Amino acid sequence: MSATTDQGAALRIASGRKPFVEPLRLGERLKEIRLANQWTLEDVSQRTGLARSTLSKIENDQISPTFTAVQKLINGLDIDLPQLLSPPRVKTRTMGRRDLTRRGDGERHPTPTYEHELLSCELAQKRMIPFKTIVRARDFEEFSEWVRHDGEEFLMVLDGAIRLYTEYYEPLTLASGDSIYFDSAMGHALVSVSEDDATVLSVCTRGDGTA
Repeated sequence: MSATTDQGAALRIASGRKPFVEPLRLGERLKEIRLANQWTLEDVSQRTGLARSTLSKIENDQISPTFTAVQKLINGLDIDLPQLLSPPRVKTRTMGRRDLTRRGDGERHPTPTYEHELLSCELAQKRMIPFKTIVRARDFEEFSEWVRHDGEEFLMVLDGAIRLYTEYYEPLTLASGDSIYFDSAMGHALVSVSEDDATVLSVCTRGDGTA
């Protein structure tokens, strides 16, 4: 049996997994871990005891690491074997998308308490949902139930002042320029406390885990 076969068998036994489908991507994964921690090859060399030249060859798929080298990587980088053997993250290609919304050209959705204006409506599959809201409500009693939706929300007061009611906290007053980030699955409601209706900008994440 060749040395390369021995190394492959040792890695399979150590990981408790079936034979690798993409054995050569371990080098790519090692480089991903190194760059994520802002380590140089010299940093990794000092942590693991492996020569810089060896690490470079592993990252560039010029050699396959021995089982001993894999152990040194795991111990030196303070990671476990599944972390090292996980497939590298898929890099998404920047598409250069953009969607301009001129003042007042958003998609309006009035309710008894709010007047929402959805922004960037032409852009499909957004990771964030931006909208501007005129807060019409003047009293918490105007809400029959909590407002809640999946994801998280960033809110900034553009004009006027609001009182933010939330399910688990005391009411909070925010004036123009103030902002807050909160879990929007938590019940919440906004009321205007200024002379004129307040205007706020909100950016929500989707509830499917995307940012």
